[in-house]
Amino acid sequence: MPLESTEVWAGWYRDRRGAEAVTIAACAGQLRTHIRGSEYTGGSFAAIGPADGGAPLPSCVLEWDMPLPVHTPDGAVQHATLSCLLTLGEVQADGSRDRMDLSLTLHLDGAAYESGVAGGDFDDALSVLRRQLPPGTELGSSRAPVEA
Repeated sequence: MPLESTEVWAGWYRDRRGAEAVTIAACAGQLRTHIRGSEYTGGSFAAIGPADGGAPLPSCVLEWDMPLPVHTPDGAVQHATLSCLLTLGEVQADGSRDRMDLSLTLHLDGAAYESGVAGGDFDDALSVLRRQLPPGTELGSSRAPVEA
């Protein structure tokens, strides 16, 4: 039976009460983090919610960095960093959020490529980044992040 690998990223959680260092773990299609003593899980970054059915995260931001291999046209693999910023707005009466934005910045070889999408869709934000890269350069897929 194959072992499931877990990827863990360090980051920050910020809301009106202040900031807290967090780790975000991805394993078997699920994300997991602990914020102020409570566990939050979800199948995507934008869908992280309370594991115990408690109150959702208040209006906040989550920031984290992910190492990401990038394949260049000459066949080399460069190590890049993908900086992620997820902004979650106020929770509405129906449980939805008034705002959910995801900003990604790929730091590669001294350059920064940026994308931002409303709705927090990770794949859409990555697509924006891909279109900015030099021809023949591709984002690595050694371990893809959990869907957004």
